[in-house]
Amino acid sequence: MSDIKICPTCGSKSKFKEKDGVTTYTAVQDDEAFKKIGQMKKAMQKFKDKAEALEKELNELKAKL
Repeated sequence: MSDIKICPTCGSKSKFKEKDGVTTYTAVQDDEAFKKIGQMKKAMQKFKDKAEALEKELNELKAKL
């Protein structure tokens, strides 16, 4: 997932991606998009935490067998 940072060139809020050592800034101009990005990040983190907890529980159950 991309991060939102301030573009050093134009000063606008931008999606920040780094791939193969190349840094890319893509402008995001809609405030509604920022809200949606924030919501998606929270949802993904919640899902990731839940998946890790289930994986841990599964490993504990396997260890008991």
